[in-house]
Amino acid sequence: MRDFTVTRSQDGLHVVKASQEAFPQLKAADLFHALKRRDIRIDGRKVNKDIAVKAGSVVEIWLPDDLFEAKKAAPESIPQEDLYEIIAETRGLLIVNKSQGIAVHSGKSDIDNTLIDLIREKTRYKDAELCHRIDMNTGGLVLIAKNKPALADCVELFKNDLVTKRYRALVLGEPDEGEPAVGEDGILYKEVKGFLEKTKQGKVYIHDDKQPGDLDIATKYRILKTFENVGPDGESVSDLELELVTGRTHQIRAQFAHLGHPVIGDGNYGRNKVNMHFETIDGKKVRYQQLFSCQILFGRIPGGNMHVDVSGKTFKIGPDYNVRLR
Repeated sequence: MRDFTVTRSQDGLHVVKASQEAFPQLKAADLFHALKRRDIRIDGRKVNKDIAVKAGSVVEIWLPDDLFEAKKAAPESIPQEDLYEIIAETRGLLIVNKSQGIAVHSGKSDIDNTLIDLIREKTRYKDAELCHRIDMNTGGLVLIAKNKPALADCVELFKNDLVTKRYRALVLGEPDEGEPAVGEDGILYKEVKGFLEKTKQGKVYIHDDKQPGDLDIATKYRILKTFENVGPDGESVSDLELELVTGRTHQIRAQFAHLGHPVIGDGNYGRNKVNMHFETIDGKKVRYQQLFSCQILFGRIPGGNMHVDVSGKTFKIGPDYNVRLR
């Protein structure tokens, strides 16, 4: 999702034209399709017609982030040696640090150079399989099984809550919501809960009260560091460590945006005004959400499981943040 405030020069323009002026990369066909699905809002009200807009109105456009980009970043634009790094190898697993901007698998889209394709091509594990997924624009740790038997045993670990995933994120503000909670290794957190709706179009909405079809969500978090007075309106930015209790689609990004603390650089659930305020360390536009999978903790694994060699172990990397917090 992106939004913009209608300027004086745009006063009286139809919403499609004004939207294209605000985001020149958007195609009229995509905007008209969004109107048909009521995925455009003016001052919070859903509209389904190409009506005129007034100066000062806020237009929200609920379209995929890549449609707003002049050119979708292709994995080919990243040197292949920088797409991923194998940080550890066990009997049945590869623990891989994935770069931002590369999809873990093709999914419904025809994408070349996905993480799993590269692993199968560049390593001797031609039958490698993903054990779980993270978003294309999220960087960090991914578990890859060397073969199908290794995948089956890893799936058992997830089913029995023997794998815990932790993330790091830069978010707007200083979260204080939630109840005290203890992490898998005794660290003190706060835990926030809610209900997640996923539409047929793949969009995610968070509700405080459960609606039909909603899924329960829960996330533990703690603030590691606060950067004061760095937001567009003088807000702080917090560096969070997050432990997933549930692992739903876009859970962290959608849940913390719902709480009023969007992830910096998140084009879908964040705020355009906030994202445009920040720059990368080398002075460019922030291209990716500042969210990284940074720890994978294994519980006590039974002896009959192939992955007993990682029982009780933790694999950890630091977040590769690329935002200037001045």
